[in-house]
Amino acid sequence: PRFEKLADDCLEKVAAWLEDFDPDELDFTPSDGVVTLEFADGARFVLNRQTAAYQMWFAAGARAWHFDWNEEFQAWLDDKEGADLLRRIEEVVSAKLGRAVKMP
Repeated sequence: PRFEKLADDCLEKVAAWLEDFDPDELDFTPSDGVVTLEFADGARFVLNRQTAAYQMWFAAGARAWHFDWNEEFQAWLDDKEGADLLRRIEEVVSAKLGRAVKMP
C-alpha cells in the first residue's frame, strides 16, 4: 500500500542520515516501522509509522508530533502546525546536540 511505502521511505531517509553521526554522539536503531535515536546522555527520540492512523509520529523528550502525508507538498506535515517532519527532526536534533545539523 502507498502509505507503507511513503512511511518506509521516510524511515529509510532518516536512518541513512543518522549513519553519518558519530555513534558516541548520536546512535540509532532501526526496526520494523520505527527508528530510535539514542543520545550520549541516554535520551531517546522515536520516529515511528502509525499504520492505523496513516501518520508518522515523532517523540522527542516531552514533546510529540503527528504528521500526515501531504500530496501537494510531497511531504509529511504536522497535523497541528503544518511543520515538515524532516525539518522538525533537524530542529530537535540540532537543539539536543547544541549545533545545527541538516538532512541532505
